[in-house]
Amino acid sequence: MSASEEYVCLLSAEEKAYMAVHLNETDDIRPAKIAELREYIMENDDLRAPIDDFSILRFLRASKFNVEKAKCRLRNYYKQRSNLPEWYSNRDPFLPQLQELFDIGVFVPLRKLDNEGRMVVIVRAAAHTPAKHKMADMLKASLMVLDLALRDHESVTIHGITAILDIAGMSYEHVLQLPPSVIKNLVHAWQGCYPVRIYSLDFINAHRLINTVLNIFRRFMNAKLKQRVHIHARGKLKLYETLPIDILPEEYGGTNGTVKELCEYWKQAVEENREWFAKEEKYKLTLIK
Repeated sequence: MSASEEYVCLLSAEEKAYMAVHLNETDDIRPAKIAELREYIMENDDLRAPIDDFSILRFLRASKFNVEKAKCRLRNYYKQRSNLPEWYSNRDPFLPQLQELFDIGVFVPLRKLDNEGRMVVIVRAAAHTPAKHKMADMLKASLMVLDLALRDHESVTIHGITAILDIAGMSYEHVLQLPPSVIKNLVHAWQGCYPVRIYSLDFINAHRLINTVLNIFRRFMNAKLKQRVHIHARGKLKLYETLPIDILPEEYGGTNGTVKELCEYWKQAVEENREWFAKEEKYKLTLIK
């Protein structure tokens, strides 16, 4: 969508009613709020951000149409992109280190939404080899997939994300890749930067190391996000008991293909959008000299 294209809401009457109640969004107020946030972007020379309707709308929805909160989230997002080049720069999906991580499938959104219209993301936090794979590259690959998923699935901007963090196989080497500075930036991305709301963070296959990691995560979480964290011991949470089996891969009790097929799907998707990722790198918050 170019800057000149107007967003046309083609959602159902039921979805529009949901947005009015939960997001304060109606057909009447939407254009004015988008225009207000676009004007803010264009008036701030230090902020380079896309000004098409849908890109702006995502930040408004994540902020329940509070324009001041949307401004803050938008600035936070592009500031983080500037401050963490190891996560957001040189995002060429054909880099060998990224190719390996896409093959492993550290971050895999399911291809179908759940019954609430939410995207379910499985984060296989210990699937990589710490001695071989850098945490910065793992996060870069994960955020590339997330950016693409948010671009292409409008329902997620309305209903948000459910994250399943599978920590099976987590070792001390994995934990050592997560110093407080990395965790702080990661939590900030979740709750203060990205234009999407997280409805739950479910840690599955938890073991003794989980408290070491989670205690640091909780230091940086706001009260709302803390309430959305749930820990499930190994074997205690069967995803197919809470999520439709036709959206889950076989390894998690579902019928919708395999994790390997999901990895291949998202790897192909990011590869096909190589030029888009390159163009996106121009968007950031810059210091005016």
